[in-house]
Amino acid sequence: MGKEKNNTGITGQTAPQDGHAVKAISMMMVITLVGKVLGLVRDQFLAGNYAVGMEADAFLTASRIPRIFFDVVFASAISASFIPVFTEYLGKKGKKEAYALSHRFITLIGVLTLAVTVLGIVFAPYLTELFADGFDAQTAALCTRLLRILFPATFFTGLAFCFVGLLQSMDEFNVPAAMSIASNVVIILYYVCFNDTFGIYGLTVAFLIGWAMQALMQVPALIKKGYYFRLNFHVNDEGMKKILALMLPVMVSTWVQPINLAINTKYASRLLEGGVSVVEYANTVYSIIVGVFVLSVANVIFPKLSRLQTNDDTQSFGKTVGTTMEVMSYLLLPMTAGLMCLSIPVIRLIYQRGAFDDAAAQMTGQALFFFTLGMMGYGLQTILSRAFYARQEGRAPLLSGLVSILLNLALCAYLSPRMGVSGLALSSTLSLTISALLLVIPMQRQGKVITKGMIWQVLKMTLAAVLMALVVLGCKVLLEERLGTSFFGTLLLVAIPTAVGVVIYFCLTLLFQVPYAKMVLDYGKKFMQRKVER
Repeated sequence: MGKEKNNTGITGQTAPQDGHAVKAISMMMVITLVGKVLGLVRDQFLAGNYAVGMEADAFLTASRIPRIFFDVVFASAISASFIPVFTEYLGKKGKKEAYALSHRFITLIGVLTLAVTVLGIVFAPYLTELFADGFDAQTAALCTRLLRILFPATFFTGLAFCFVGLLQSMDEFNVPAAMSIASNVVIILYYVCFNDTFGIYGLTVAFLIGWAMQALMQVPALIKKGYYFRLNFHVNDEGMKKILALMLPVMVSTWVQPINLAINTKYASRLLEGGVSVVEYANTVYSIIVGVFVLSVANVIFPKLSRLQTNDDTQSFGKTVGTTMEVMSYLLLPMTAGLMCLSIPVIRLIYQRGAFDDAAAQMTGQALFFFTLGMMGYGLQTILSRAFYARQEGRAPLLSGLVSILLNLALCAYLSPRMGVSGLALSSTLSLTISALLLVIPMQRQGKVITKGMIWQVLKMTLAAVLMALVVLGCKVLLEERLGTSFFGTLLLVAIPTAVGVVIYFCLTLLFQVPYAKMVLDYGKKFMQRKVER
């Protein structure tokens, strides 16, 4: 127990000293970043070939529906219900019992995802109508055909997430983080070699193969850990009952993001042709930027929180959650401010080529601006939800999730006629932020994760981010007319204010004595010393 406390590593208001966790998070961030960049390249090919037209709308909706079904029904059971119980079994009952539990669980998930796949293929026309009722007959028919090809992705994704849960519980984070690299490479190769021949249907098959690769690439790592799967249909045992009891409230709480995006897509299909594509492209860029850090931290911290909860180490649990929130704020606040200032140039840099013109870039950039406002809400909601799941508590995430979904639905109905696609992005941001705030209150009661010292540090970070944003905005205004709209000019328009902003924010937080700035400076000095010694 004492060892676990030391690993959370808080000295006053200084940063965590857990070198192993820092190394694991850093490596995951690098691998996740590579996967996200490849995902961005994949979407660049999509935008360049299909822009925001009928085929893009149909394909993006068809690829979204199986993921929504998986996220709503199964992702919660795997990531939030299975991992804590599996970790508990590893710690208290040993590897043999834990592996037997995983065999029963994976068998159940396999059967359920196969059933969902069959039902999805049969009822594909009705699902298209449900998720995109604004499509014309031609777009709806294409979406239905593509959806039938893609629905088996639910089965492959179910296996992939089960394998992720197993590997992360056994402290293997790099292979699960790299699974998106494999799938994105498959899809990019398709664009380069086969898209001109097979078009949108071939692209759909390539996406399905990419999803299958996410499961297959993890098998060697499991075998290396000594894990061999065996079918086991005996699901009526204590461990499975515990997982299923936790599953329902967790399911509803993890509906927030996929259902909110589904609601946004539904309203976007009613606005204009290409509305769905604009929402998807903007959300992709936003998810890449915020997800690289937040998901890397969440995936590493979740098994650790589960172990602390198993050991009844309440003090270390609360400190770990609080420190994670503080570190996350240090990075997300400047990212939010900077991306809001540069949202349209970023979209131009990434997507504006081929069929993706300036009008599409303007709409997508405006949507990205309002999505970006939700970065802190996304980060808080992700970390706090994982903390509740680690405690095997689902009530608070359940209630906050329901409020968020209902609020998003109401805001979409109100804002989309007035603000168009930007209103949908703002609706998502507001509902996600409210969901996060509703999680802070019960977590604070249980663990005292927020202290006066943390509030003071976050206020200093916020001031530094605001001052940085003013400088970034000034740089953008000065450079915009001088650099023009060429690719190289747009690259400089993004890169120069970004570099200036990073320096300004770091110097201000160092001046304001934010401890994480000092930590970054110390790491930099040590890195340079090692370089000199070599």
